Amino acid sequence: MTVFVTIALMIVIGAAIGGVTNHLAIKMLFKPHEAKYIFGKKVPFTPGLIPKRRDELADQMGKMVVGHLLTPDGIKRKIANEEFHQTVTSWTAKEAEKLISSSKTVTELAADFGIKELDDKAERRLKDLLGKKIAEKTAHYKGLSIKEALPETLLEKIQHSIPQAADFILKKGSDYFQSEEGKQRLRRMIDDFLAERGMLGGMVQMFLGNTSVFDKVQPEVLKFLRNGETKRLITSVLEKEWGNIQNLNVGEAAEKFRLEDLAEAAQQAILKEIGIKERLNAPVSQYLMPYSDWIHEDLIPKMTAKAVEYLHNNLDHMLGQMHLQEIVREQVQSFSVSRLEEMVLGISRREFTMITYLGALLGGLIGALQGIIVMLIN
Repeated sequence: MTVFVTIALMIVIGAAIGGVTNHLAIKMLFKPHEAKYIFGKKVPFTPGLIPKRRDELADQMGKMVVGHLLTPDGIKRKIANEEFHQTVTSWTAKEAEKLISSSKTVTELAADFGIKELDDKAERRLKDLLGKKIAEKTAHYKGLSIKEALPETLLEKIQHSIPQAADFILKKGSDYFQSEEGKQRLRRMIDDFLAERGMLGGMVQMFLGNTSVFDKVQPEVLKFLRNGETKRLITSVLEKEWGNIQNLNVGEAAEKFRLEDLAEAAQQAILKEIGIKERLNAPVSQYLMPYSDWIHEDLIPKMTAKAVEYLHNNLDHMLGQMHLQEIVREQVQSFSVSRLEEMVLGISRREFTMITYLGALLGGLIGALQGIIVMLIN
């Protein structure tokens, strides 16, 4: 009975020593978090192993992630996988469909990306651009004559159009004096003319009898406008004036014909024709919906393939520029020691418990062996 108690006692003592020793060794991996001092002397084994080697641990974890986990070859294999292609294409198609059917305007969509008041900014930018271009061209051509400033083809076209312009003027004049408005205007002009002449006007009216002066003058006016000589006269006058205009300096012409007002009017007309503000305040779907089939069937597959190909070809450089090892190292270094302890224990808690039990088991076996040896010696 004494032998059994002795051996049992030694087993318990050995198991306790083994278990406590292993448990203490595991605790010393993490604690204490800081170095401890007694009478100014640093206590051995403080701080714990992981707090003491945290920088080295962070560096090694960074190397492990880059060298063994997130390797370029591993990521390339994933990118080259057909399932990955289909996933990316499907996701892109869903996002594109949201955009295609969106009721948001272009301006609202731009605001979502941080570009506020796109419509006003675009209109101001376009107006400034047009004004700048007009000012640049005006300054460039200001010292030249009209003939030097305009292209040769345009000069020839204007020259050849003068007879047509004469025809147009005469035809419009003839049509006008045959219209009711033209007749009334001509009648008032004749009446005013005769009234200003006093007695002479009355004598003219008396000689004509019951026939009005208008009835005599209007056919003559029309005859004059339809006469070939009149056309040649008008053509000659226009050609002469066009020749004078060609010799004008652009700066002089700008002042004489108020080209600044014309430029401003042209600028406003262009802005109105483009309608940039109205276009940017229209729904995105208005522009994308007509191309929906093309976007889904052609654009997205090609765009996805190109994006994946670019990513595959430039992955090594991109990962190098990202400095993943530095990111992991800095992240681990930013963790508190207690957080590192939680991470390691979260992964290895069961194994650490088994190590404690193993220490107790080995301690118990050693205690039993010691008890047997002591009994044999005695």
